Amino acid sequence: MYQHIQEEAYQANMQLPKLGLVLFTFGNVSAADRSKGVFAIKPSGVPYEKLSPADMVIVDFDGNTVEGKMRPSSDTKTHAVLYKHWEKIGGIVHTHSSYATAWAQAQRDIPIMGTTHADYNTVDIPCAPPMDDEMIKGNYEYQTGFQIMDHFAKKGMSYEEVEMVLVGNHAPFTWGKNADKAVHNSAVLEEVARMALFALQINPSAPRLKDSLIRKHYERKHGAGAYYGQN
Repeated sequence: MYQHIQEEAYQANMQLPKLGLVLFTFGNVSAADRSKGVFAIKPSGVPYEKLSPADMVIVDFDGNTVEGKMRPSSDTKTHAVLYKHWEKIGGIVHTHSSYATAWAQAQRDIPIMGTTHADYNTVDIPCAPPMDDEMIKGNYEYQTGFQIMDHFAKKGMSYEEVEMVLVGNHAPFTWGKNADKAVHNSAVLEEVARMALFALQINPSAPRLKDSLIRKHYERKHGAGAYYGQN
């Protein structure tokens, strides 16, 4: 019944160590089946090399385990909140990848400085502020989902256009139409974070990318007249 999303989640999780986005068990991917109202997610604390598709835990959008012998990822409730409220997401990734996490720990948006960034976003990659003490004491992972959504609402950002975020003092989350796209976005975020850091080390006063280049590079991949790639 759930084998298709277990396989999707498994394959996506296996990409994280291959792409250098996780160390040990520092990350997770989930894959949703919206018709059934559930998602498959990596079990908590299990090394990637020991995983199988059948190990992926099935959870509903309220964070309740539906099927699985192991405890789901400790970040499961964050995934559940995002799936429940952002209805066009089909996959979510959370990592502690080095460069993106460094920006999160610095509590800094990643400025749009080059055309690589503009190929995916027309704005700085947002960093949600650290959670307040009462939220931390409460249902922490559940509140993390609202921390992300509230920041997007405050910034007037669309989750369909900006598919990545940093959580202040924590780490990045990315999402997409499916788990594979969410992993792709996670890898892009890590590379953009790395490039921005190096650029500011080389020239601390380097300017943001000018608007004409932002529009050109984003539109050629995503606009009505996009001409990147094949038909």
